[in-house]
Amino acid sequence: MRGKKRTPISEAESVVMQVFWARGALISEEVVDALRHGKWQEPTVKTLLNRLLKKGALRARKENRRYIYSPVLTRDEWLSSESHGFVDRLFGGRVAPLVSYFSQQRKLTKKDVEELKQLIKDIDDER
Repeated sequence: MRGKKRTPISEAESVVMQVFWARGALISEEVVDALRHGKWQEPTVKTLLNRLLKKGALRARKENRRYIYSPVLTRDEWLSSESHGFVDRLFGGRVAPLVSYFSQQRKLTKKDVEELKQLIKDIDDER
């Protein structure tokens, strides 16, 4: 489904997807067990699974009497979509104002600044 516009997934749905990205294909009971620490009940998890199926983020195949769910949406696709949307909405699609904002808010550590300098150096070296 690469290149195809997909309905964005919610924050709760992304928590479910994290389970799949970490573990691969699962039955619903395994997803429920993995999310018990979040205190989500089985009906909530099953609702989220159904939403993710409808959005095309998951696929399901029937095996005997169970459905096995597996991710269609990759973590990289999700990160790309989320990060582009965030930067577009809040910073007009530009990264420099994002970094400037965090700098002004004193949210960048010395290590962050060093990593950014190295990243810029690497980008310059590639050009």
